[in-house]
Amino acid sequence: MRFLTGSKSEPRTGAGAVRVSLIALVAGGLVGSAFAGELPDEPLDPGGTVNEDTTAEAEDDALTDDASVPVDPVAGNAPEDDVALADAVSAEQEEEAEPIWLLGVEVMPGTASRLAWAATELFEGVPVSTPVLVVNGARPGPVLCLTAAIHGDELNGIEMVRRVMHDMVPDKLAGTIIGVPIVNVQGFRRGSRYLPDRRDLNRYFPGNPRGSAASRIAHSFFTNVVMHCDALVDLHTGSQERSNLPQIRADLRDPDVVTLTQGLGGMVILHSTPAAGTLRAAATSAGIPTVTLEAGGPSQLEANVVKQGVTGVETLISTLSMQRRRSIWGDPEPVYYRSTWVRADSGGILFADVSLGSTVQKGDLLGTITDPVSNARAELRAPYSGRVLGMARNQVVMPGNATFHLGIESEEDPEELAEQPEIVDTRVTGDYIDGMSE
Repeated sequence: MRFLTGSKSEPRTGAGAVRVSLIALVAGGLVGSAFAGELPDEPLDPGGTVNEDTTAEAEDDALTDDASVPVDPVAGNAPEDDVALADAVSAEQEEEAEPIWLLGVEVMPGTASRLAWAATELFEGVPVSTPVLVVNGARPGPVLCLTAAIHGDELNGIEMVRRVMHDMVPDKLAGTIIGVPIVNVQGFRRGSRYLPDRRDLNRYFPGNPRGSAASRIAHSFFTNVVMHCDALVDLHTGSQERSNLPQIRADLRDPDVVTLTQGLGGMVILHSTPAAGTLRAAATSAGIPTVTLEAGGPSQLEANVVKQGVTGVETLISTLSMQRRRSIWGDPEPVYYRSTWVRADSGGILFADVSLGSTVQKGDLLGTITDPVSNARAELRAPYSGRVLGMARNQVVMPGNATFHLGIESEEDPEELAEQPEIVDTRVTGDYIDGMSE
């Protein structure tokens, strides 16, 4: 499908006036048996240590004056009625779909448009614009948003958004799908996770219009795009030469977020409270249920991983009755409420003895670290029984490097675990630095 550039420029007024309640999806029976669950992006160490991610910049950024500011609802986007999603997308509904106003452009029902979002400019004063793809269905329904490449070196999500968006048929769609394949264009052009000022964009949402470059970009994207969404899937990969098993990271205390995870099909689910400053945290706080889909590693396109991600997103679209399709993905996967990192205690060359998705028992060999000079070898063994959700690629490591991310098995029923605050309330502590995280 070919996207056409919009032309009319006015503020959005009518689209999305009815904010749908995703929890009604479950009550309305649109979701059948629970789909697979996936791994959250901020796994907890049993000792309280949390993931390892954004280098020392995380500490530096915490000292800046970039305090986020509240975001007012977009004009015309404030909910008037809380309508069950089942009603919003019912084939029997006689209401007609409305145009959606986005980035000053009116996208009519039954059409697709390619818009442009510009939040900043280069050092020489040239504006930096990002494509925003919009498919507005011929029938009314929710607004589902897909975002990718908030980290510029994470390529799998870019291809996922492309495939999903260009596979949509506006005349057969109920609701609207907004896809932003490359949020961090500056990082993407440089093949870097970070913005040119070395800040991690996904630590600054919802942003500040008078803050740092990262805060201003985050604020612009959040107010001009994200606040138009009813639900959001943020696509990521591992970082720092680490790769993730395709998984969903979600705060399972939020019923609407749980509904999203169920709709994504047979994917592992990892419960996690999102770190402050992430798009997932800011959007969910603003009333927009959001999950992170982690799949694969950085700086390369992985066909099998992309295919799994696309299948998950298209399953969600089908589950939300936005587009009628056959059942795509139904075999359930585990939901993990706890996870831990296995870290290197010595430096050397890491070789893995397991692969992503491997099931391990306590004491199983995960990999070895060999000193390239003395030839001394250290073994890395599983501290718990569980599953390998993420792992470092074979590489040279230093003491303390995160090597294997394990989802921990539990004999307890997930619903019982969800009622235990010590399990569910997995808040990220002050030393949050994790290369596997969103």
